[in-house]
Amino acid sequence: MTLPTDPAAKFDASRAGEYLTQSRIALAGYDACHELAACLLSAAIGADREASILVAGAGGSAMEMITAARLAPKWRFHAVDPSAPMLDLAMSRTADARLADRVTSQLGVVADVQRDRSYNAATLIGVLHHLPGEDAKRAILIDIAARLAAGAPFILACNHYAYAEQPLLLSAWGERWRMQGASEDEVKQKLGKILQGADPPHSEQAVLDLLAEAGFERPQRFFSSLFWGAWICWRR
Repeated sequence: MTLPTDPAAKFDASRAGEYLTQSRIALAGYDACHELAACLLSAAIGADREASILVAGAGGSAMEMITAARLAPKWRFHAVDPSAPMLDLAMSRTADARLADRVTSQLGVVADVQRDRSYNAATLIGVLHHLPGEDAKRAILIDIAARLAAGAPFILACNHYAYAEQPLLLSAWGERWRMQGASEDEVKQKLGKILQGADPPHSEQAVLDLLAEAGFERPQRFFSSLFWGAWICWRR
């Protein structure tokens, strides 16, 4: 399998334009996952307190920020993403949601975010499986941990399992696309892109090991949908 050396490159303007619609098809329960993530952070931090949230890989739907902001009016968000079109889309959506004064944005990767600021929580949703190899996955988690206060909650959501090793789940994924009106040829094309375009952790245990190595503890899975899993954990 050959993966792009720059995962952000595939999130160009055309991908940004269709991101929200395609994400809701690709992930059954897309909105529910974001809602539960917001509810867990609110329960962990407190909706009425002031808090600063690091949103890594924020480009696209901005659902992490829009959903959490409805629960917690005093929270502020720092959105970082290496794709300019995706970040622009996210900022446009936060502006439409009247959150512009609560969101700052930064084009780049988590390693570019200042380390002298301790965030009260962080999210990394839909990113980890796009990073090729364990070293890149471990690095972004370490970079997030380095910017969190001790005991801060962290939401991680991504695909896991090697796609080709789960033929039933992969076939069911294709059926979901077909359920949404895709032709047989379109389904084959989409599954082909999936197989060639991502490198998910190969098991849930692999995810938990990466979290532990990066400095997180007490991971608890709160959402699952075919290949997708979502966990909350805490910075040691």
